[in-house]
Amino acid sequence: MEPQTPTSRRVLVAKPRGYCAGVDRAVVAVEKALEQYGAPIYVRKQIVHNTHVVKTLEARGAIFVEETEEVPEGEIVVFSAHGVAPVVHEEARSRRLRTIDATCPLVTKVHNEAKRFAGQDYDILLIGHEGHEEVEGTSGEAPDNIQLVDGLDAVDQVQVKDPSKLVWLSQTTLSVDETTETVARLKERFPTLIDPPSDDICYATQNRQVAVKEIAADSQLVIVVGSENSSNSKRLVEVAKDYGAEAAYLVDDATLIRDEWLDGVTTVGVTSGASVPEELVEGVLARLAEHGFGDVTEVQPVDERMRFALPHELRKDLRAS
Repeated sequence: MEPQTPTSRRVLVAKPRGYCAGVDRAVVAVEKALEQYGAPIYVRKQIVHNTHVVKTLEARGAIFVEETEEVPEGEIVVFSAHGVAPVVHEEARSRRLRTIDATCPLVTKVHNEAKRFAGQDYDILLIGHEGHEEVEGTSGEAPDNIQLVDGLDAVDQVQVKDPSKLVWLSQTTLSVDETTETVARLKERFPTLIDPPSDDICYATQNRQVAVKEIAADSQLVIVVGSENSSNSKRLVEVAKDYGAEAAYLVDDATLIRDEWLDGVTTVGVTSGASVPEELVEGVLARLAEHGFGDVTEVQPVDERMRFALPHELRKDLRAS
């Protein structure tokens, strides 16, 4: 009998992964504001849901606050990529704050849809997670018309005034499959439910889920780099498990990978949420290489080229300087 060669250990890296256009725009907006106006620059909430990004910007002079009232009068405040309700803009005006709105343009699209349908007196079913900043911002556009549908279990509790004037919208960072299932269940109850004019779940969320499905089918373990409060990162873990990975874990960085996860594993899938800088993925790959996972293959089922311009407040001041 010929001697057996040791099984090679390999890594499948999903592409696209990491920063999306909206996150890149928001982070660069804070960096440019610090360069243009100097520290401190205040940021309402986390600019994006990633611990390392927030710490890096803090080190450069950004001050993160929970509410607008914590910003000293007359100072500059950046609104995060997740968007804010109209009342937040009003609070900023009352405190004479200079605002830079880094809301992702795709979130702004959902806000505009909410205002338009509310203006026509539709009931709006907003599919999303209770307490998420994006949901709070969208709901604030039309609180009398919007009710939250948080998962399949919430469908049976929905009450509407007029089923013939009913539309659904969604948080942009949800699981594509789960949202499709929730909409199908809603349409069983409300057959005349109207679809939004365009898909609310953002291109980056969809692309990252498509890519993780591709690698999960061939991976015993999938490691998703992302923070615990990142909705799109948590969805990647769920999708990986649903599409064939025996195990999937969310880690902020390489230091959180546990050796026992790798016991008996020959193929590891790696991806990252839309607010994760690439250096954190590189750290994970380096950690895996230390454990013999040196064969790295990038898997790219979809191409991604989207870019967004900086917030107009910054563009105007940068041109003037």
